[in-house]
Amino acid sequence: MSSSVTCELQLRLVISGDSSLPVPAGLRYDTADPYAVHATFHTGGQDTVDWVFARELLAEGLRRPTGTGDVRVWPSRSRGQAIVCLALSSPEGEALLEAPARALESFLKRTNTAVPPGLEHRFYDLDAELMHLFADN
Repeated sequence: MSSSVTCELQLRLVISGDSSLPVPAGLRYDTADPYAVHATFHTGGQDTVDWVFARELLAEGLRRPTGTGDVRVWPSRSRGQAIVCLALSSPEGEALLEAPARALESFLKRTNTAVPPGLEHRFYDLDAELMHLFADN
């Protein structure tokens, strides 16, 4: 039986230098997909952009710069507050987002309670994933 951990938070989309825009976002962690965090960024109206990150990438990004390619994460400070920067890159464009470190840390602690780091393999249903892959063919 799977369970979920969710978090709604307000991010900042960095436009340039000191300019930024608010971006409401939702994070979801499901024990049925124990290695991943699913993020939904609300870009206006009903429009959303979905990304999937490795939980470990976000956790490490709280402490030090990490990631390569499409997703990079690092700790920083903005307006006197601890933040986590998320640099996202896709063929459609690039974005630099700032997340409140405290909210992200709280969310990750709750995911660690649901599935302790290093024990993800106990929650991953390899047979179900293989059946899903073969069903698509």
